[in-house]
Amino acid sequence: MKIMSPRGLHARSVFVVVAIALTGCVAKKKSMYFADPGFTSTDQVTINNKNKTVYRLQKRDVLSVRIKTLDAESSSYFNIEKETMYTNISPATTYLNGYSVDESGNIEIPEAGAVNVEGLTIKEAEAKIMKAVGHYLNKATIIVKLVSFKVTILGEVRSPGVQYVYNDQVTIFEALGMSGDITEFGNRTNVNLIRYTSAGQHVVVINLAEPRVLASEYLYLQPNDVLYVQPLKAKIARGNLTAISVASFVLSLVSTIILISETSK
Repeated sequence: MKIMSPRGLHARSVFVVVAIALTGCVAKKKSMYFADPGFTSTDQVTINNKNKTVYRLQKRDVLSVRIKTLDAESSSYFNIEKETMYTNISPATTYLNGYSVDESGNIEIPEAGAVNVEGLTIKEAEAKIMKAVGHYLNKATIIVKLVSFKVTILGEVRSPGVQYVYNDQVTIFEALGMSGDITEFGNRTNVNLIRYTSAGQHVVVINLAEPRVLASEYLYLQPNDVLYVQPLKAKIARGNLTAISVASFVLSLVSTIILISETSK
């Protein structure tokens, strides 16, 4: 059996470390958004999004329902929330002071009773609630807001967790911005979107490096969407680099000891 010299062992260990370091480099293309050579600083490119999906209410959604009339006392009777509530908005207060869509798809309006809103848009829900309370109030104005709009961002982002959206819509890029953006080891070409629908969970892989995402139906997130940013292989390689470096140091130390031992003979 041929025994490698200490110098050869040291050279091989250095080669292994360099090879691992190179594999740990992050590809530029996978760390960029919209990596399209067609985009220039001189010509404006317009991408129309005609695929936006309108959200329809589901079970366990929470709605804020404001009923406005000229009679302040009547308005106060129908409204769960108080006017001063909006000075201290939090997920807990919006839940406690909102109308929850139950398992039958209904919300319970005082006097009007159960109003089924499942499968309706916000505007459709407003019209249906207005019709239900019209028997008791004249010239009422109904304002409905979805207050349980939240998205969950996980994986290779700087601040993973649940983000509450106090708006009618949010794009995938806005949601990632709320989470501090994708880290240098996040794979922008492999982002998993999990969407809960009445038919079950819908899972799709999104490539954020492709400008086509701007025209995709998944550009705008929906309530309860989950984003998971996959890690790049470079992160795994970098994690292994520490172990390899330690092994290389030990190997170098052993080769040095052997070399000194051979020299002293």
